[in-house]
Amino acid sequence: MAELLNKNTFKEKIFNFEENQEWKFEGDKPSIIDFYADWCGPCQMLAPIYDELSTEYKDKVDFYKIDTEQEQELAAMFNVRSIPTIVFINTDGKKPQILNGALPKIEFKKVIKQVFDIESEQLS
Repeated sequence: MAELLNKNTFKEKIFNFEENQEWKFEGDKPSIIDFYADWCGPCQMLAPIYDELSTEYKDKVDFYKIDTEQEQELAAMFNVRSIPTIVFINTDGKKPQILNGALPKIEFKKVIKQVFDIESEQLS
């Protein structure tokens, strides 16, 4: 299951924007953040796929969720204009990559492979 982030846990696990001007990822393994809202239909369709992926990649990638209704400051930081917005953060120090919209599971896995060069434990 993906961990729900708020402003404080975001600063601790992703980026402490109050201490750093430049992007500095705080995590020790690649991370994916799903910016969502409870009322969003595509977000609801993505949720079970996201949970499956968090299980399949559990030791390789951290999965997080941010409720855009509760954490508007964090959504603004990533310029979230539509949801779901998925943010891929690698440990290489480069800025995060952002995708908009709900991806089918197979496409999601292709992006994980492309961005992180990580394969799932499962083939499906």
